[in-house]
Parts: sequence; C-alpha cells; structure tokens
Amino acid sequence: MSRIDDYLQAREIAIEKLQIESFDALIERSGFEPSGSAGFRVPFLDRLYSIDFPACNFIDLSEDAKEIPLQEQVVILHYLLGAGAGNPTGEWIPYREIPGASLYHSVFIKRAVDPLKSVFGRNPSRLSKVAGNLGGKKAAHGDVGIEFFILPKVPIQLILWEGDEEFPPEANILFDRSIAKIHSPEDAAWMASLLVYRLIALAKQPQS
Repeated sequence: MSRIDDYLQAREIAIEKLQIESFDALIERSGFEPSGSAGFRVPFLDRLYSIDFPACNFIDLSEDAKEIPLQEQVVILHYLLGAGAGNPTGEWIPYREIPGASLYHSVFIKRAVDPLKSVFGRNPSRLSKVAGNLGGKKAAHGDVGIEFFILPKVPIQLILWEGDEEFPPEANILFDRSIAKIHSPEDAAWMASLLVYRLIALAKQPQS
C-alpha cells in the first residue's frame, strides 16, 4: 500500500469516527470557531481552512488558496478526535518521551531537528525574524527559543544553541506533554517537520 493510500484510509477512518460525534461537542473541545451552521474555521500555522460537518470536506480560506495536502487533513481530523483528551499542561518534553516515539525518532531527527540546526544554528536570529509570520512567540529555552501553536491545543517549541569555535550549534524541539493524548508520534513528528520547513521557506524569501 502506498503512502497516499495510507493517508486516504486514515482520513476515511477519522471521518467515520467523527460522524458519530456532535458538532457542538467538537467545537467545544477543539478550540475552533464555528463556520456557518455546521462547520469549523481551522487556523493552521499561516493558513486558514474550513471544514464542513459531517462530510469533513476541506476548503482553504487563505488569500492564496491552495489544495490542502492530504496529510494536513489527516492531522487536523486526528486533532478533532483527540483534542478533548487533554489541554496543554505547560510541561515540555522531548520527542523521545512521547509514548511510542522510538519507532519514528530517527526520522524525526532527520526531517525536523537536523534541518532546523542546519539552516538556523549558526544564525539563530534568522529564526527570530521569520517566526512571527507563523505566530511564534519567544520562549525561555536555549539561546533562541520560539513557541508556536500548530493547532489551538498543540504548542511546539523550537530551540537553538548557537555554538562557538569549540562547540557546534545544537537544536531541539519540545512538545507539551499533552501531545500524547491528542496525536500519534507519527503525527507529532510530521507537524514538527512541517513547521521547520515552513520557517526555512520564509527564511529563503528575499528580504524587503
């Protein structure tokens, strides 16, 4: 089975589970605003989507509307299913402490931590400059720490230590402990990677 087939199947399963839920309960636990009589307005980093209910069709409401990637849809649907299980605790943990994360840890490092360090490690101020475009706020970790909300109850912190002549730069990505109640380790790794690559794309844009 291809990855596309995997995502299509995951989307179908999530929709089936959501369709037995009440719209009001989903609104209350997700933190999404209602859209029309039966829909959700979904802030997702720098994008704004709507989802109708119960069909769960996605529309990009952003000015530069694009086709919404299937994996983004799956992650958002999983969020709707899991958001009632826990609110952010304020306790930050590394990826490896998410239950079941060992299977994806090497992929997480390769696709999220290493690119973060490679692009921003020698110049953490670049991260600070572009973070605001995705709603990033200063955090208290590292030489530069930035906190982002991927979804209303899913905060992630990106952390950089600049390094010097003796030590290379270091990077880490932290999750609120509640992530395990909302998303799978695979979803968490994918969201971190998406965030990092969105920031890299912003950093490569010409400065006005």
